[in-house]
Amino acid sequence: MTDWPELRILSIPIWNWILALVVATLVATALGIALKIIKGRLKRQEDAHGSSRAQFLLTVLSRTSGLAIIVLALLIGLKLLELPETWARGVSTLWFAVIVFQVALWLDVAMTAGLLRHLTRRVEISSVTMTLVTFAARTILWAVAVLAILDNLGVNITAFVTSLGIGGVAVALAAQVVLGDLFASVSIGLDKPFEVGDFVVFNDIAGNIEHVGLKTTRIRSLSGEQVVCANTELLKQTLHNYKRMDLRRVAFKFVVSYRTPRQAAAQIGPAVKDIITNIEGTRFDRAHLLQFTERGLEYEVVYYVLSADYNAYMDIQQGINLAIMSELESRGLEFGWYEMNVRLGADQEAAAQLAGATHNAG
Repeated sequence: MTDWPELRILSIPIWNWILALVVATLVATALGIALKIIKGRLKRQEDAHGSSRAQFLLTVLSRTSGLAIIVLALLIGLKLLELPETWARGVSTLWFAVIVFQVALWLDVAMTAGLLRHLTRRVEISSVTMTLVTFAARTILWAVAVLAILDNLGVNITAFVTSLGIGGVAVALAAQVVLGDLFASVSIGLDKPFEVGDFVVFNDIAGNIEHVGLKTTRIRSLSGEQVVCANTELLKQTLHNYKRMDLRRVAFKFVVSYRTPRQAAAQIGPAVKDIITNIEGTRFDRAHLLQFTERGLEYEVVYYVLSADYNAYMDIQQGINLAIMSELESRGLEFGWYEMNVRLGADQEAAAQLAGATHNAG
């Protein structure tokens, strides 16, 4: 019977295996202690100075896999042994797989934490968009990591990638409507033509944006009902976003009677200018006698309301209208109305008088 100190595994003495195991244990312990020390220093730096970089690194290191450390330590221990060629190739492959796996874990949490930090700083970015971008980035990261490991294992990834490409095209064709809305949601989040709370108008729909989702956008219309629009169809529309309007240009007209004297007509424009200039939140542009119409002298007035609030605009316009009425009354002028004066010739006037006399005689 073979004495156990002379026992061999894969032609390697048992003492060598024990030594490799001891080395692996020491390496795993050392890596664990080093990781704990680094995390402790980063934690103290974060608590003392509120360092965002220390917090970020601490978040990344927290994703260090204990299993990866153990496997890495065992691989270091196996390096002390003269393994057969087949086992040596397997160990080398395992080295690459463990390192790629751990790096992918670090990059995954770093990417997620970085995008979350970016979203916190820029609150105007849609959370839906950031979720989609994060998901896409993580998917690409892990796909590259898995393909790299498979390639290192000797798998022909060219045919595999080709199969995935064909399958992806088939899925994309089958779900092109859903994917179109998803990409439209990303476009809305990045380009930001509108946000939640904006008042928009397109086609016959006017209302406030309530929610921008992965597939649809919900709008609360002025009449009270909720309008649900597909993101793709919404981006095809010519959309008016009144929330982004810094000021409102207003043009209106009014007509004064033809009985207005020329000098009084010339003073109406400056009087309207004084009315608008004295109203807070407005900027006067012009007021002119535009043209002669059937009803009288038509004036055109243009001014700006320095607010996007529609109710504020209506209050200002009402005040201007009442002030114009008061101004015309104080000057003894009248608004124009539609009237027609008919002038008859001598023969036509005689015929009209004869017709009137005949009618009275009858």
